[in-house]
Amino acid sequence: MEGKNLILAISLSALVLIMWSIFFAPPPPTIDKEENKIEKTQKENDISSPSLETTKKIKAVSRVESLKTTKRIPVENESVSGSISLTGGIIDDIIFKNYNQNLNSEKKVILLSPNVSDEGYYIETGWASTYKDVDLPNSKTEWSVVGNSKLTPNNPITLKWTNSKQITFLKTIELDENFLFKINQQIKNNGNNNYDFYPYAQIVRNKKPKVLGYYILHEGFIGVFDEELKEEDYKDIEEKKFTANSSSGWLGITDKYWITAIVPEKNKNFKSEFIYDKNYRANFIQTEPIQSSPNQTISSEVRVFTAAKEVTVIDSYAKNQNIEKFDLTIDWGWFYFFTKPLFFIADYFFKLTGNFGIAIILITACIRLIFFPLANYSFKSMAKMKVLQPEMVRLKELHKDDKTKLQQEMMALYKREKVNPISGCLPVMIQIPFFFAIYKMLFVTIEMRQQPFFGWIQDLSARDPTSVFNLFGLIPWDPPTFLMIGAWPIMMGITMYVQQKLNPTPPDPIQAKIFMFFPLFLTIVLAPFPSGLVVYWTINNILTMAQQWVIIRRTKVKTV
Repeated sequence: MEGKNLILAISLSALVLIMWSIFFAPPPPTIDKEENKIEKTQKENDISSPSLETTKKIKAVSRVESLKTTKRIPVENESVSGSISLTGGIIDDIIFKNYNQNLNSEKKVILLSPNVSDEGYYIETGWASTYKDVDLPNSKTEWSVVGNSKLTPNNPITLKWTNSKQITFLKTIELDENFLFKINQQIKNNGNNNYDFYPYAQIVRNKKPKVLGYYILHEGFIGVFDEELKEEDYKDIEEKKFTANSSSGWLGITDKYWITAIVPEKNKNFKSEFIYDKNYRANFIQTEPIQSSPNQTISSEVRVFTAAKEVTVIDSYAKNQNIEKFDLTIDWGWFYFFTKPLFFIADYFFKLTGNFGIAIILITACIRLIFFPLANYSFKSMAKMKVLQPEMVRLKELHKDDKTKLQQEMMALYKREKVNPISGCLPVMIQIPFFFAIYKMLFVTIEMRQQPFFGWIQDLSARDPTSVFNLFGLIPWDPPTFLMIGAWPIMMGITMYVQQKLNPTPPDPIQAKIFMFFPLFLTIVLAPFPSGLVVYWTINNILTMAQQWVIIRRTKVKTV
């Protein structure tokens, strides 16, 4: 009995500590290993293509003002709206039409903004060359429009610019129904000389956004190079740039729910960089030149994503566009194989019921059904342990001076009554992987963002907004964050307390006090967690108690 309670207490303590360290602790500092330095230096030196220029720091203005400073081509489909600047031919104005900034605002989420704005964030494509006498289009180049003057899924646009050597540069930009831009770049050499050109693309972000800093979520630079996933934090890149050479893959900058990504042409060797120099840049440049001869046309294509990380859309891009591991733009974590299927189950129930909260409850019920036989076995042992407590106390008194004899008698009692003293840990251990998976699913998937449940829960991915310290809104006072202990966390704590009462009481007074303290402790710890997770835990406690109560009512032992 004591051994069981001790193991259970250790398990619960470990659960809390693990949850706290994973979900609330900031990422550990990056250690710059010597072998890593050597590998990166080798990659940087193994390149022959020209380097991309560093964007100069400029005086920032408001976004509204910056959009007025250049001529623009409107962009719109079912998912995004915005514009492309004709100065530089840059994608620098993208708004997500289907996502509000917060629950209390109708303002839409802004992803990209012009370079001169306070939150400059944009995507640039072009050509580099080792020939210094050739004028190339840059961020100040004024492009002209050929044909359509608005970019939509059915109307691609073409931009044109010709330099002094009669070399014409063309950009044909297509947009699909969601988040994909295809940019086909062409060079028509109407001059008399041969030239080598290197296609490139880069994502530039002027300022580091506010990041959550949780170990459970990566925000910053991301890429897949020859099927190997690389993730770098902003702080890492501030200290040292990252460089990789590959012939397939993609790269970008990811936020919790949004991503910008560029995909080079497949089977073309390219060099990629994550770099900080007055701003943050993720770029690639093809390492093998494309030769432009007189009266010939050369071309290169790059795919650009300015995407909300919708699971089905991202998965379809990974499959239909044949982009390696593009589904990892959504940070499913190490337990990808477990968390992602759980999301699809939740999404299926959501489509049936129209409410993700109900979907979570149905998932909870399914989990209880799956593990019903195992839980039954555990609860039967626990129920017998509770009934056996008087006999155990009697044996302790009888053999208090002979521990060996006491152990023998206790083991004989367990064997006679077919009781497993550590089986009580099973229900707790079963919950842990599902707890983590549901938390991860709620935290990283945009489908859960701003999804309501019932009553005061308007966002299952956020904490319960109520607090017991202002009587759940009856008192006109906004408690500080650490006092925001809402109604659902309290219900969870109460159900945990009642469930504890159904279990055998530890004979050791110290253990009993620890167990009495746990429901309160976990209520405080889990209060900041997504309300959907607290709903899951509460419903799971209720279903567990119902199953346990029935078993206790039916349990009898031979010992009197």
